Amino acid sequence: TMKFRPCIDLHSGQVKQIVGSTLTDSSPNSTPNNDDTTNITTSTNDDDKLATNFETDRPASSYAELYQRDGLTGGHVIMLGPGNDAAAKSAVAAYPGGMQVGGGITTSNAKEWLDAGASHVIVTSFVFRNGTIDFDRLSELVAITGKDRLVLDLSCRRRRGGSTTAPSPPNGTDDTTAAAAAATDDSGPYYVVTD
Repeated sequence: TMKFRPCIDLHSGQVKQIVGSTLTDSSPNSTPNNDDTTNITTSTNDDDKLATNFETDRPASSYAELYQRDGLTGGHVIMLGPGNDAAAKSAVAAYPGGMQVGGGITTSNAKEWLDAGASHVIVTSFVFRNGTIDFDRLSELVAITGKDRLVLDLSCRRRRGGSTTAPSPPNGTDDTTAAAAAATDDSGPYYVVTD
């Protein structure tokens, strides 16, 4: 059977469904994030590029209440950048134990989110660094949350040519035309996004 898992995506404190890849995690106006948490910028320039399928002024908590009323479980609240804590806390408080929360989760705030009503915390960039799992950080999080309340997010996206750099010509040749064609091929494999 199919199971519907509800989602509340938050951007700048507002519930939105954002079109993939239009929310950027770097811009000339962004500042480096040295604690390895989500570094999504929300400058005017980035908001001009942001495409959404859905936006509402309705509070996140009202969606959580709706999901609870309808008996939907396993849902999550995702904070896409700064300015979302109050909205996310209202949602997990409205449906205690019914919503997971992710976006900027670290050892310094994981317990706070669980205490606020989240059923689980979801982590990506705090645990995945430079393309590998940081087992020390993972162990620290497990000690705080317990393994049963921690979700590791393996987000994936297709990269042209299977790489972020231009591929080498095939078989050691100097056929740059074939390499350029491979670089623009959208049918390549998906790669786990870890930072």
